[in-house]
Amino acid sequence: MTTREGSLEAPKRLPIDWENPEYYDEPKLFAEMERVFDICHGCRRCVNLCTAFPRLFDLIDEGPTGELDAVEKSRYWEVVDRCYLCDMCSMTKCPYVPPHPWNVDFPHLMLRAKAVKHKKGDVRFRDKLLSSTDAVGKLASIPVVVQAVNAINKAPTTRKLMDSMLGIHAERRLPEYDSHRFRATAQPNADHEVRNGERTPGKVAIYSTCYINYNEPGIGHDLLKILDHNEIPVRLVEKEACCGMPKLELGDLHAVKELKDKNIPPLAKLAREGYAILTAVPSCTLMYKQELPLMFPDDEDVKAVAKAMLDPFEYLAMRNRDGLLKTDFKKSLGKVSYHIPCHLRVQNIGQKTKDLLQMVPDTKVTVVERCSGHDGTWGVKSEYFADSMKIGRPVFRQMAQHGPDYISSDCAIAGRHIEQGMGETSAHKVHPLTLVRIAYGLA
Repeated sequence: MTTREGSLEAPKRLPIDWENPEYYDEPKLFAEMERVFDICHGCRRCVNLCTAFPRLFDLIDEGPTGELDAVEKSRYWEVVDRCYLCDMCSMTKCPYVPPHPWNVDFPHLMLRAKAVKHKKGDVRFRDKLLSSTDAVGKLASIPVVVQAVNAINKAPTTRKLMDSMLGIHAERRLPEYDSHRFRATAQPNADHEVRNGERTPGKVAIYSTCYINYNEPGIGHDLLKILDHNEIPVRLVEKEACCGMPKLELGDLHAVKELKDKNIPPLAKLAREGYAILTAVPSCTLMYKQELPLMFPDDEDVKAVAKAMLDPFEYLAMRNRDGLLKTDFKKSLGKVSYHIPCHLRVQNIGQKTKDLLQMVPDTKVTVVERCSGHDGTWGVKSEYFADSMKIGRPVFRQMAQHGPDYISSDCAIAGRHIEQGMGETSAHKVHPLTLVRIAYGLA
């Protein structure tokens, strides 16, 4: 076996062999975890990324031999449960990712472990509930019901009950639901002339995502206003369901396939009709760009959607390079503390949000490029809330450092987490798309 560290080739992710029965063979899973964990033990450069690696190294260091062979395999699950699949270790730290012969893909190994655990039925009701974003959103955003849900999510008494009965931490600030769902209230303008650029299609389809549809529809409306201001014809995706990322993080890969079968046909049709497909939630964009293509590597429709799927700022930046983006900004934004979420960083598109915000006159953008620690549903859970706040502490400090007028993150959930971690502040928490709408002077 080679001892070469690193590789001159670009890192790559290999297809996920999740439909192979051996994928769910627990002894083979443990053998692969033992192989990878021993490599991680000899390297340890990921120790500062999350709590999964410190837990692994503590298990090793506290053992009688100081090596992995003294760790009971049943305790490997303590490492698995602390991984929230941010992909940062694979994308930014590990020197042994493919095409290196050691073939270390820690996040996808943890995904396999979560899938084995899910198949065994070792899943809490809370985790099934939190990952059912579409079903919960549809119910919670019903008029009248939405008022009760939002009140319950804020009341100290009911939050203590949720903590003790469900394992949702009483101190975690939860997003509100909105009865004015984005898909029901959006008025996309499809009347503009299609102007294709060298790099960009001249027409856009919006995949709203569960969060934008049920929790913060204003973000979606701001995206529509920006596109309309730039005279880009827009339509909504005809029908959509959850992208599947919450179920992926749970290890419920068959549910991911069911959602893929609902979403891909209408999305592939749009892709082949020449639409750019935009999503305002980085995790959803990543799901279509990376995870589904790795789960279904031979599906041509999945490939077509992956090629057409873009982060909004990725699209706007390319539109600017094509000379087709308006830069008639009317209002400065002052000082903006901007956080790049993990699921945007791993898309390898550069700092497109920062680049666009810095085009606004008299605006200073301070970039924080570090995991905030919330990570989907993980930071909501009672047993991980303290860890999520600890991971986020450097981010909270850096975001507050320069006395910003705005704090902003492409991940709205990370933005809320950062706001909570910062505590008392005069800064306004605003999504980057809303900042662009403000800068354009649009109502």
